[in-house]
Amino acid sequence: MSRSSLLSRFSSVALLAGAALALPALSARGDQTAPGVTMPASLSPMARLGQMSYTRNCAACHGPQGGGTRQGPPLIHRIYEPSHHADIAFVMAIQRGTRQHHWPFGDMPPQPQVSQDEIDAIIRFVREVQRANGIE
Repeated sequence: MSRSSLLSRFSSVALLAGAALALPALSARGDQTAPGVTMPASLSPMARLGQMSYTRNCAACHGPQGGGTRQGPPLIHRIYEPSHHADIAFVMAIQRGTRQHHWPFGDMPPQPQVSQDEIDAIIRFVREVQRANGIE
C-alpha cells in the first residue's frame, strides 16, 4: 500500500473516530434529544414559526430540539456556530442537500417541500436555541 493511500485511510479512520467520540450520548440515546440541549425561556415570533416547520421537516433526523439522532447530527453544536456555518450553509443544505462531511450519517437529501420563508424561520429557531446553549 502506498504511503499516500495509507495516510488517506488513517485520516478517514481518525475523522470517523473523532465524530464517534463527539457523539457518545447520541449513540446510547437513539432517536431522543441529546443531553444538554437547553431551550430558551422564550422564542421570538419568527423562531416559534421556525420551530413548527423544524418539527415537521427536520426533527426526525436532527432531533426535536436540534440535539441529533441516529439519523442526523446535532445542530445545537459548535460545529454549526455562525462563524463556521453561516446561515447560507443551512439554506443550501435544505435546498440542495449536502454531502456528509462532519459526521458519519451519510448525505442529507434536499428538502424541496420547505419554502424559503420556512427556511428563514427554521434558521432563526436553530440560532436562538444555539444562543441559549452558548453557541454564538
